[in-house]
Amino acid sequence: MITKRGFKMSNLIISQFNTTHSAFMNEIKDVSKEQLDIQPEGFNNNIHWHIGHVLTVNEQFLFGFPDNSEHLPERYKELFGNGSEPADWPEDVPSADELAEQLTSQLKRIKSIPAEKFDEKLPEAVMGAQTFGELAALAAFHEGNHTGRVNAMKKVLNK
Repeated sequence: MITKRGFKMSNLIISQFNTTHSAFMNEIKDVSKEQLDIQPEGFNNNIHWHIGHVLTVNEQFLFGFPDNSEHLPERYKELFGNGSEPADWPEDVPSADELAEQLTSQLKRIKSIPAEKFDEKLPEAVMGAQTFGELAALAAFHEGNHTGRVNAMKKVLNK
């Protein structure tokens, strides 16, 4: 889809992912190892979970994880998918650093999605999104939403 100024919608979505990824990575970069796994009072999860959750949801929305994507272990859905929580984690959860590296690698894959893919109609609506581009915009919004949650958690943890 072309906007009035001739700028492709796919470029806007990729630009949004650059922005949200940069903001998210900036939020998590100075969190101490101890703080990553603390669940502050009033919050449902910890920062470590948010890193894995953003990664997993992006992979689900944009690459069909777990059925159509082999970039993440299938167990990430149980560890970081909707409704999951750190209290249920087994001993061998990927480190926050590993998850952050996977997020950066994922952004490279997002940037390589062909522009025409963003115009494709979805087989069925997902959270109101009718096209792949709308779903991608929703994923970028989701990442920005979790950036704010991590920011709020850091404020509570640093009191």
